[in-house]
Amino acid sequence: MLKIRLQRVGRKNDASFRIVVTESTRGPKAGDVVELLGSYDPKQDVFNVKKDRVEYWISVGAQTSDTVNNLFVSNKIIKGDKVNVLPKKSPIVKESGEEDVAQKTEKTPDVAAEKPAEEDEEEKTSETSEEKPVEAKVEKKVEEKKEETPIEEKEASKKVEQKENK
Repeated sequence: MLKIRLQRVGRKNDASFRIVVTESTRGPKAGDVVELLGSYDPKQDVFNVKKDRVEYWISVGAQTSDTVNNLFVSNKIIKGDKVNVLPKKSPIVKESGEEDVAQKTEKTPDVAAEKPAEEDEEEKTSETSEEKPVEAKVEKKVEEKKEETPIEEKEASKKVEQKENK
């Protein structure tokens, strides 16, 4: 199948394009084109094309790429609507696994309802931590560290206490 599409030419960071008719299976940089129809320079907004040859190739059955179609429509070479060249989002497919996830989320109660009253109080106090004196913060951290001590340290402290008691 023949395709009318852009072929990039020009230097790095200075792109310009040829509008060519080529076999659709050929790569964009392959030099063998059926016919050179024109050129397009997006930086200078220059669009040169042989209108009669474009109409001929379209009448023969050559397809235009989406970008070339939009260029032809905007320059009134052909009549029609522009085509969206941006990729389409993939449709959301519901599978049995997704239904299970939806059921699990419905069955789980609110996290706020499960919290004990103590945690709620701690959250309230942490919100007003700017008002608390620094000493209270230090005491709270010391208590947390005592609770988090590893088992080995607790056993060692018990042995020390037993020796002191004897």
